[in-house]
Amino acid sequence: MLRHDWKRRPTWPVHVGDVTIGGDNPVVVQSMTTTSTNDTVASVAQIERIVAVGGEIVRLTTQGVREAENLAPIKESLLSHGCNVPLVADVHFNPRAAFAAATRVEKVRINPGNFVDPGRTFKKIEFTDAEYEAELLKIRDALVPLIDLCKEHHTALRIGVNHGSLSDRIMSRYGDTPAGMVESAMEFLRVCVAEDFREVVISIKASNVLVMTETVRRLVDAMDAEDMHFPLHLGVTEAGDGEDGRIKSAVGIGSLLMDGIGDTIRVSLSEEPECEIPVARGILAHVADIASAPHDYPLGVTLDPASPYAPLRRGSSWGTRTTVVLGLDDLGSALDSTVTVALSPDGDVAEAYEFVASHPQLVVLLTADGADRALRVKAFVAGMVERGLTNPVIVSFAYDTADADTLTLQASMDFGYLLLSGIADGICIESAVFGREFLDRLALNILQATRHRISKTEFISCPGCGRTLYDLQSTLREIKAATSHLKGLKIGVMGCIVNGPGEMADADYGYVGAAPGHISLYKGKECKVKNIPTSEALPRLIALIKENGDWIDPQ
Repeated sequence: MLRHDWKRRPTWPVHVGDVTIGGDNPVVVQSMTTTSTNDTVASVAQIERIVAVGGEIVRLTTQGVREAENLAPIKESLLSHGCNVPLVADVHFNPRAAFAAATRVEKVRINPGNFVDPGRTFKKIEFTDAEYEAELLKIRDALVPLIDLCKEHHTALRIGVNHGSLSDRIMSRYGDTPAGMVESAMEFLRVCVAEDFREVVISIKASNVLVMTETVRRLVDAMDAEDMHFPLHLGVTEAGDGEDGRIKSAVGIGSLLMDGIGDTIRVSLSEEPECEIPVARGILAHVADIASAPHDYPLGVTLDPASPYAPLRRGSSWGTRTTVVLGLDDLGSALDSTVTVALSPDGDVAEAYEFVASHPQLVVLLTADGADRALRVKAFVAGMVERGLTNPVIVSFAYDTADADTLTLQASMDFGYLLLSGIADGICIESAVFGREFLDRLALNILQATRHRISKTEFISCPGCGRTLYDLQSTLREIKAATSHLKGLKIGVMGCIVNGPGEMADADYGYVGAAPGHISLYKGKECKVKNIPTSEALPRLIALIKENGDWIDPQ
């Protein structure tokens, strides 16, 4: 029998205006404006659209003191319309803006990568122990006055680490790693704890779902080791748009929520911000169904004790085979010897283990119904690992929803959770409503989001904000139309340079806003074409790809 009492990770409550994040409170949904923060009318209208569809907190980019000061009339206008949604100032590179914002809105986000340290330069810089300690003192000297101001005005802080903006100091000791991201957050959190300031939420994001989920799990353990219980803000940065953006977000955010980790979420889509809220609500609805199901599974169990964070595949006799999509891939005689194990909430699995153990050549096809299907599968495979059973595992789930978005989110969460846990050698999505072509494409896209199998171009694109320097949404569509046949390439489409070069450091090519109406093009981390007009940028991007031998003509 597989049963358990699901529960969220306990956290300290953080008050953001009339909204409380963490503690026993429901997970909070938030978004971010794409308007100029200096445009009061446009910002207010967009915030009200976000709130109308269920957004509970709204963030605005705050490049400088001027933008910070204009948060006050935005707040006043919202209140005059009867909208008391908490606002968050998003600050990069400019501590003065953070101080100005802390007296005007309910929460300020600062980035440890650029609040004190200079912007990332991708240069290897050596720090002696004494120099490193001196840099830590600079953090304290800069952060404590902001903490004092936040205490005075009852303003919360978000310590928001981005994979793409780790400082050179952190890079010098930890490299571009999850461990470095965690230490970047912990340095700031230790100052908050020393100052007895708990009104802090932490986010630690990346565009790579594997990096994001591993880093959050490492951060939870690091905080537990130092008796910290700050609530977590979850999100996958630069997730993109359409189905890809929804799948990446559901895999990354959903797989952590399914293990009880996370207190507030933001789905980052390269679309209008109000489009993010229904996706976030859909993710939370599936988690709520999972939480209400009767189960007793070892939540958070790792299938690789030597690597408790990294999403590596469990050892099986198919260890070198690409993760398959059942029905799409030709498996030859591999499926001639298959045993199907249907996992029910109250079923006795002892007999199934005995049968599998006595037939090591069998492929195990696991099926399960109900919202908590993925947790039941994970528990069963954990039992296989404990027994040393290396039979290949294919997971098949059938969904009865007639809504394509709901199916996309639920399947992405269920299979993403299992794939990031290292469980499945193959997957299959079943539905009596949707055709095989849609289901197989969804399966391949989930495998791509989890980096188990690359079947198309990957686009790393930011959601846009008030810093965006060109029409991001239409540009992304144009770039996709021109390059979506380049299987295996990763192309970054970034609105500005704040996180652009860093967040797309994993990309092969990058398209980054350099100035209003101007673009810079990157090959990996290196800027190859600087500050050209937007009208020339796409042809020059294609030329750059061709120059490096990565272009193939569309068929």
